[in-house]
Amino acid sequence: MGYCVIQKGIIMRFAVFVLVLVPSLALTGSFSLNRAGAACVGMQRSELMALRAAKWQVPDDARRQQLALGLVDCLAESDPVLRDELGFEALAAWIRGEKLTPATVQSLRTTLLPRLTAADPQGFSRPFAALALAEVARVDRRKPYLSPAERQELVTAAAAYLSGVRDYRGYDETAGWRHGVAHGADLVLQLALNPALGKAEHTALLAAIASQVMPAHSYIFGEGERLMAPVFYLARRDTLTAAEWEAWLSRLLAARKPIPPVSQAALAQTHNLKQFLYPLYASLTLSQDAAQRERLLQAVTSALKALD
Repeated sequence: MGYCVIQKGIIMRFAVFVLVLVPSLALTGSFSLNRAGAACVGMQRSELMALRAAKWQVPDDARRQQLALGLVDCLAESDPVLRDELGFEALAAWIRGEKLTPATVQSLRTTLLPRLTAADPQGFSRPFAALALAEVARVDRRKPYLSPAERQELVTAAAAYLSGVRDYRGYDETAGWRHGVAHGADLVLQLALNPALGKAEHTALLAAIASQVMPAHSYIFGEGERLMAPVFYLARRDTLTAAEWEAWLSRLLAARKPIPPVSQAALAQTHNLKQFLYPLYASLTLSQDAAQRERLLQAVTSALKALD
């Protein structure tokens, strides 16, 4: 990192040369670099770091689109800098800054969706595909571009992914983040906020959330709060009644292993349920939406009392 700062001027000039004057080298992967010194798009890490320092400014629009598509492969890298700080950060910056065309965003969607179910021996590709798809889904809920069938495909894939997570690793000092449940919840959140979706889709998303609220693994990386967020926003919609919300929470409580008898699995479930319910209760209490509170607050309060 220090080297990059010291050499900033040199790196920036070299990065501009690569991206603008000889883009075929940067974007076709024609650099002959060993894997340790090269990024997933065929560029040196220092070049990508220089772009990051320049706030991902790529004046040539066509080159930016190509680079975005190339950076998708960085999301599966074992190197956390390439995966998170460079690959995902660049995509998120361009998507949120509206620097990618609808065609590019569509290409990202069709590329990322199969990765939710593809083999992932190291455990990075699926979670970061879900996280990037959350950005893709955010575009559609702000400026709709998906067809109803494509939107439904995204809902189905998101629900299946979140329900199917069994790798509960969060942060590792060397490998960085995996965070499959949290990233799946982020994708579900963007869909929960989409006004084009209705009760059937909301019910499917809630079932996926419920499946991960209480695993036998104890959450320690904020997963409960991330799972809570889409529930909070779904309660702002009038698709589910207060009685239906109460029934949903009752099913959650019924699935909890009783204590006693004391067991690690039962303790983990109770811990995880509290990590989900307490932030939901706090958020509802602070909400200015009276209808939202009426739909869900009493049911959450009753669920918390049942845990005492």
